[in-house]
Amino acid sequence: MNVENRQSGDGTVGKALAVLDAVAAAGRPVRFAALLEDSPYPKATLYRLLQTLVSQGMLDLDPDRGTYSPGLRLVRMAHSAWAQSSLAPIARPHLDALSADVGETVHLAQLDGGAVLYVDKRNAARPVQMYSEAGKVGPAYCTGVGKAMLAFLPEPELEAALARQSWHRFTGTTITDPDAMRVELATIRTEGVARDRQEHEPGIACIAAPVLGPGGRVQGAVSITGPTDRIPAAALEAHIPRLRRAADDITRDLRDWRFPDEREERHDWRHA
Repeated sequence: MNVENRQSGDGTVGKALAVLDAVAAAGRPVRFAALLEDSPYPKATLYRLLQTLVSQGMLDLDPDRGTYSPGLRLVRMAHSAWAQSSLAPIARPHLDALSADVGETVHLAQLDGGAVLYVDKRNAARPVQMYSEAGKVGPAYCTGVGKAMLAFLPEPELEAALARQSWHRFTGTTITDPDAMRVELATIRTEGVARDRQEHEPGIACIAAPVLGPGGRVQGAVSITGPTDRIPAAALEAHIPRLRRAADDITRDLRDWRFPDEREERHDWRHA
């Protein structure tokens, strides 16, 4: 269970969220014994946290199989977060148009700490199996969307994000040195486009552009991805103008978007 030191300073809430993370990360219903094996918590503590999460509807317990999975309350919250907090609803029409124009896989991603969270995806006209799916978390240092976002972070945030990378060598082209990555990110800042040269998955390459909010703050990234045996590097590069236009369109809509007027939407949660 990767709790990223949350249990050290966030008390019971942090521990409960770490357990939710562990169940979600399993990708399938998971038994207590499997959770306990990787848990930093004693058996009794883990059991108590699971029971509380089940009673609150955040987890579902299958009594016949003895497995835990995300509960409907958590699913409802996830849908609400997706609609209100992610770029996905704003970007949807632009992803649709980009996908239709280029015919290749299109991704939308945001940074989650030092990792990449894929928030939306459009499959290619001729789909190919790859790691990325909406809702999955991937590394930032060896993906196009990740590098596109890292390149435009303020220096303190960039250093914090780089410190979180594993620098694992996935392929022969993976950049595993932080200093080499800083050189790469400087090039990306100059060109406005990041490239994944089969750095995360063999045979998969991509180009990516950042989505920047007010003040140039990183809000996400959009990419075009495809198999190298079907899309030569020159053909992928030819999509850069269209990719940039999609990122600019999302940026424009993001800057124009406003929360509902609080005077119209005011609601006292204490009396709900």
